[in-house]
Amino acid sequence: MKKHNWILGIVLACSLSHATSGFSQTSTDEKYESKRPTVADRHFTSEVVEKLIEQIKQDITDPKLRWMFENCYPNTLDTTVKFQIKNGRPDTFVITGDIHAMWLRDSSAQLWPYLQLMKDDKQLQALIAGLINRQAECILLDPYANAFNDGPIGSYWETDYTQPMKKELHERKWELDSLCYPIRIAYFYYLLTGDTSVFDSTWHNAMQLAVKTMKEQQRKNGNGPYSFARNCERPTDSQINGGFGAPIKPNGMIVSSFRPSDDATQYGFLVPSNMFAVVSLRQLAEIENKVYQHTEFAKECTDLSDEIDRAIQKYAIVNHPVCGKIYAFEVDGFGNSLCMDDANVPSLLAAPYLGYCSQDDPLYQNTRKFIWSDNNPYFFSGKSGEGVGGPHVGLNYAWPMSIIIKGLTTDDTNELKDCLTLLRNTDGNTGFMHESFNVNDDNDFTRSWFAWTNTLFGELIVKIHNNHPELLKTTF
Repeated sequence: MKKHNWILGIVLACSLSHATSGFSQTSTDEKYESKRPTVADRHFTSEVVEKLIEQIKQDITDPKLRWMFENCYPNTLDTTVKFQIKNGRPDTFVITGDIHAMWLRDSSAQLWPYLQLMKDDKQLQALIAGLINRQAECILLDPYANAFNDGPIGSYWETDYTQPMKKELHERKWELDSLCYPIRIAYFYYLLTGDTSVFDSTWHNAMQLAVKTMKEQQRKNGNGPYSFARNCERPTDSQINGGFGAPIKPNGMIVSSFRPSDDATQYGFLVPSNMFAVVSLRQLAEIENKVYQHTEFAKECTDLSDEIDRAIQKYAIVNHPVCGKIYAFEVDGFGNSLCMDDANVPSLLAAPYLGYCSQDDPLYQNTRKFIWSDNNPYFFSGKSGEGVGGPHVGLNYAWPMSIIIKGLTTDDTNELKDCLTLLRNTDGNTGFMHESFNVNDDNDFTRSWFAWTNTLFGELIVKIHNNHPELLKTTF
């Protein structure tokens, strides 16, 4: 596995030397007026982000695509961040959009596309440092929780059968990726800035607790302390067997009770999240070695990463009757496997994006072909578009996130053009991405304000602008 090179291609430094100095409030085509909040109503403004938007807009020929980029790329900064200095340190709380709570996963992914610009904007760097600081506090509060409130205000999920359900928690679903995303953003923050101020005792203690939690959920010594059940109509919102889920046979992988979609796993070993853990633990080991000189803990992280990776290679590669050898989505250690993919990241489709393998890896490529076909039970295609969905929304609803990730894991210009066409034409004429859209009617969509997907769309446009600018000259 390549260590850093592949992802540094995504976290690209962008030259702003030819950017215009003015910040436009409307698109150059009067038909497409900007849907951004007024400057006074924006939560956070970065001059370097504004300059990049203006630069890239000038290079996008299609007026609708240009309008969508202008609306989407800054959406996280415009509408979801709360930045302050607390106890002398940056502190950042990031809501998902129409749900006023902070997911460890979403908040990391929402700010990720701006990492490349930190070197030219110290306030933007402070914003991201503030998120790293806040996430460490959240993990120490409860490493099993996925979503947090901005203070002890409680939530409508307080009746869930899981303990302890503290007032500071919005939801307490154990999702392995929730502990990986904070490592990812902290690692690349450090790699791009060299700043170690975020790596104080609070962050280190949070990481020790994160690793302890991962080891507990290898379930080598029983089920561990976590269980979750909910009185609900949707079976994917709860876990069976007293909240512990389906039985697993320990094999080195880590149980994730829920997927990044917040849906319950069918088999406990969620392969994409374990792939993510392999990468994140190696990144954590590097930080612990270089910053703290904690060689023993760094070795513990590396050993755990290697153990998980061996288990993936032994238990998660299956022989599909149509597609041949592919990665399974979930396994249980007993020999059972679930062959599918879900749009949310981590997904099997996103394995190269998160650094587990090369996008040219033959096994990944075979898995990718399976994912984007009717052999994947959650791949949907209709008269309005196609993409991967998942049980969270239901049948015939594709997620723009899957189309974006497909674009972020290829250099094939034909694939990239197809992705741009799909994304441009399935926004329901709103100028924004959504959680999902009906593949037979893109005006039927879920979540009108989903900042992660908006910003991720911007990330794809920036990547194409850097690597294949000629594609942005297309009129769709």
